Amino acid sequence: MDIAVIGSNNVDLITYINRMPREGETLEAPKFQMGCGGKGANQAIAAARLGSRVLMLTRVGNDVFAENTVANFAANGVDTAHVLRTEASSGVAPIFVDPEGRNSILIVKGANGLLSPEDVADAAEDLAKTKLIVLQLEIPLETVYAAIEFGNARGIPVLLNPAPAHPELDLDRIKGCDYFMPNESELALLTGMPVENPEQAEEAARSLLDAGIRNIVVTLGSRGALWINKSQTKRIPAAPVAAVDTTGAGDAFIGCFSHCLVTGDDLSGGSAIFDRDLEAPGDVESALNAACRYAADSVTRLGTQTSYATREEFTAKAH
Repeated sequence: MDIAVIGSNNVDLITYINRMPREGETLEAPKFQMGCGGKGANQAIAAARLGSRVLMLTRVGNDVFAENTVANFAANGVDTAHVLRTEASSGVAPIFVDPEGRNSILIVKGANGLLSPEDVADAAEDLAKTKLIVLQLEIPLETVYAAIEFGNARGIPVLLNPAPAHPELDLDRIKGCDYFMPNESELALLTGMPVENPEQAEEAARSLLDAGIRNIVVTLGSRGALWINKSQTKRIPAAPVAAVDTTGAGDAFIGCFSHCLVTGDDLSGGSAIFDRDLEAPGDVESALNAACRYAADSVTRLGTQTSYATREEFTAKAH
C-alpha cells in the first residue's frame, strides 16, 4: 500500500447560486447536485485516480449516505477495509458556489467526529505497511495526534493538512510532521500573523519552522504554492486557467502531491509503472509542480471529486 489517508468523508450538497441570500431572504438557485466529499475522502480519491494504492481509515454513519460513500471509495480503487460503520449520522457538507467559482462551505461532522485513537491502533498492521500517512482536521485532534505519533514511531512520513484550521491545534504535538500544508487563511489563524501576500505568507510559515515542522507548504490558490524548510525557500508557480468551481482544489493538490511523492510520478505523460520499492522515490519540488497543475485542472470543472482527472486524462492534456 502506498498511502494511508486517515480522515473524513462527507456527502457534498452543492448549490450553485447567483449570490448568497441576506438574513431572512429566500432566493431561487439555478442548480443543485450531490456528490461524495470530505477532505480525507477527496485526497484519497485524487491520489487513487492518479494511480496510487490508497487505504482509507474513516467512519461512516448508519443512514442512506453510508452505502454510497463506501461504494464510491471502492469504485475509485480505494481500500475500504477500514471504513468503519457507526451508530451516528454520516458527515455532510452543504456547499454554495457563486458565478465566479468561489465557494462557502458548512461542515457537519457526524460519524467523522467519532474516529478515535483506538481506530488508529486497530488498523496498525495495515497502516504500518504504507509509505505516507495523510491527515486533516475534520476528525478529532486526539486522533490526529495519535496518527502522527504512530507514523513517527514507525518511520512513516506524515503529511498534515490543517483544514479546517483549528485554533486549539497543539504545535508541540504536530512537530513530528514531515509536511505541513495550510492555505493562506489557515496559516493566518494558526500563527496569528497577517497573510495577505506571498511575503507575509513566507514570514508566517517561517515562524512554524521554530515549532519543529520539517517542511511547510502554503497553498496560494491562483498564485501557486510556497515551500519552506530550514535550508531553502521556493515559490512554485500556478498554472493559469479559467476557474469555474474551486471546491476541492486544495484536496486535489494534496492528493496529487502525495501520489507523486510516494511513486516518483511527475505526471509528465511518461510510464505509469513506478519503482514502489524505493523508500523516498519522489522529488518534492517536482511533486509540488505537478500538484499545482493538477489542482488548476480541477477548478476548470464543476464539483469536488467529479473534477479530479485520472492519470490518463491528465497526462493526455500535456501532449
